[in-house]
Amino acid sequence: MLKTTTIRARITPTVKTQAERILSSLGMTASDAIQLLFHQIQLRRGLPFQVELPNAETAKVLRDSRKGKGVKHYASKKDLYRDLGL
Repeated sequence: MLKTTTIRARITPTVKTQAERILSSLGMTASDAIQLLFHQIQLRRGLPFQVELPNAETAKVLRDSRKGKGVKHYASKKDLYRDLGL
């Protein structure tokens, strides 16, 4: 099928750069990802993932973690794995 339509979107440069880096590691371009998303929207007749507001408990945990409350820091992956019992 001939690709003749253009989509334009404004996003922050940081989000674009980070997303393109991840997509590249997957062997995809931003255009590939957009095509994949749109095909899934068409097939599912909606977004291919849930979009919802967090419940009160989740919202509190997210706020607290942004402030560093209840967040553990590790010097290395080895220390993290040890703490997880792995």
